[in-house]
Amino acid sequence: MARESAGLLLHRRRNGAHEVLLVHPGGPFWTERMEGAWSIPKGEVAPGEPLLAVALREFEEELGAPPPQTALVSLGSVRQAGGKVVHGFGAAGDFDVSRLRSNTFDLEWPPRSGKIGTFPEVDQAAWFGPESARRMLLPAQRPFIDRLLAVLTPP
Repeated sequence: MARESAGLLLHRRRNGAHEVLLVHPGGPFWTERMEGAWSIPKGEVAPGEPLLAVALREFEEELGAPPPQTALVSLGSVRQAGGKVVHGFGAAGDFDVSRLRSNTFDLEWPPRSGKIGTFPEVDQAAWFGPESARRMLLPAQRPFIDRLLAVLTPP
C-alpha cells in the first residue's frame, strides 16, 4: 500500500485576491531548491488514522500554531512522483509567517560522515497568489490550487 500524508491548504483574501500558505521543507537536501519544492503543511498518516486529524496535527507541528477553527473542505488526493498519496483540505485563516516554529528532525549530514545534525521540518512559510503558488509547489500538489479556487469561486 502507498504511503499517505494529509495536510491543510490555508487560504485568505488580501487586497481582493486569493492567497495560499505554503511551506518549504527544511534540511540540507532542499536548501537550494525553491521553485517546485514547496508544499502544503502535511504529514504521514498512520494506518487507521483519520485524515483530517492528521492534517490538523501536522499543521500545528510544522508551523508551531494551532490550525484555524473553521470549516474545512476536502480538496481530494494527489499522487506524488515517489508514489506517496497526499490528501488535502482547504481552510480559511491567517498565519503570521514570522511566527513559524517548526518541529525538527535529526539527519546524518553530510552522508556517511557520522555527524548528526538537527534540522527544522519546515524552514520557511510564505503566502502566494495562485499563479506563484503553482510555480512554487511540488508539481503533484498543484491541482490543490485549482480545486480550492473552484470551491472559492464557483461558476
